[in-house]
Amino acid sequence: MSRKRSAPKKIPVVDPKYKSTIIPKLINSIMYDGKKITAERIIYEAMEKIKSKSKDEPIKVFNEAINNLKPSVEVRSRRVGGATYQVPVEVKSNRSQALAIRWLIDASRKRKDKKMSDKIFNEIYDAYQSRGSAIKKKEDTHKMAESNKAFAHFRW
Repeated sequence: MSRKRSAPKKIPVVDPKYKSTIIPKLINSIMYDGKKITAERIIYEAMEKIKSKSKDEPIKVFNEAINNLKPSVEVRSRRVGGATYQVPVEVKSNRSQALAIRWLIDASRKRKDKKMSDKIFNEIYDAYQSRGSAIKKKEDTHKMAESNKAFAHFRW
């Protein structure tokens, strides 16, 4: 890390089709081997399926799904003496968004549908309705933080 000055903040890229800053992050996260056009096609197909199934705008459904997936607390390992404690801490907004995208992609990759666009569409729609394996991951994280609330005084 440089001692002279901090790195400048990056300007978030805006998606040309939906005017969103989260969609490019999702596209970059889903991309394999630098094949961005393939990743874009997968996401845009999923958005078209959302448009056909839902009466709302697809970007609105997607944003609501991401908001449903964002965790508010998580546990971090903290070593005190010889013991390691799982200490609950609040999650910053950037990290919660990154976790939501990561959980959405992991859950969709584990689904049993044929095409990746179907998997992403089903997982986004499940998250929009507050169900599915990505939501279960968020709830498990919250349960873990709740059960380790006794160690909150070790927070740093």
